Amino acid sequence: MKAIFYNIKQAFRQIGRNRGMSTASIFSITAMLLILGLFFIITVNLNLFTEVVKADYDLVEVYVEDDASQMTINKDIEDLKALDEVESITFRTKDEALKIMKKRWGESGYLLDSLGENPLPSSLLISIKNVDDAEAVIDKANALPGIESVKYYKETVEKLTKATNFLQTGSLIVMAFLVLVSIIVVSNTVKLTVFARSKEIEIMKYIGATNWFIRGPFLTEGIIIGLFAALVSSGLITLIYSKVVDIIGTDVVAILSSPLVPTDYLAGNLLIIFLALGISIGACGSIVSMRKFLDK
Repeated sequence: MKAIFYNIKQAFRQIGRNRGMSTASIFSITAMLLILGLFFIITVNLNLFTEVVKADYDLVEVYVEDDASQMTINKDIEDLKALDEVESITFRTKDEALKIMKKRWGESGYLLDSLGENPLPSSLLISIKNVDDAEAVIDKANALPGIESVKYYKETVEKLTKATNFLQTGSLIVMAFLVLVSIIVVSNTVKLTVFARSKEIEIMKYIGATNWFIRGPFLTEGIIIGLFAALVSSGLITLIYSKVVDIIGTDVVAILSSPLVPTDYLAGNLLIIFLALGISIGACGSIVSMRKFLDK
């Protein structure tokens, strides 16, 4: 415990001596984490939207005309079930469609009560055995009586999946670059402290102090810098995101029929990720700055 308190005390003293460079390091890591947080928010919300689209539209959805009789609908279902490409068919009434939309809108679902008459059509949800057979099912459905339109979102889902993968890859590349820059900045900050205490360190080595004992305060200094940057960046991202959700959250649900990721969920995960990255960057920067000096 004495060693831990000694390292922390010395680390804060060193940060105070090099306030300018320490502040620059904190800003550098904070900026990196803020940019990373932006990519994380976009990717997570796009993933959520993609999953909603897949759940709702990874089917052939056949909309039924409002004036179609139940006999006509039953006949259409029988004709479609007779197709080899069809695995199953589910009939969704207008009321069921409205309930699903209200549930998806969450707390904003009450807005749909002001519509008066239910504008949503009844529909047939057709699960197909193979996505390559979708066109044959669509052609058959369009030829049936009482059918208003047919929707199939295979291309949309594929494009969204590709966009999500692209953003994830881009995020990793940007993150790797910014992490490298941050490590260099932290390393230079700690180096100033090392040079300022070079004679003291030489004396400590001369009397038998181990490399890890000497390295302790500098390693703690880097960790504190990374920790502080992580807390600042996660707080800023959470504050900004919560404001965005409050302002446009309902509009996004209404336009895209998909909610935004809850602020609480995002904040918790961001804090864990940022703490891990911030502490790792600070520790790595300190280790890099000390390696050559202690290897002499």
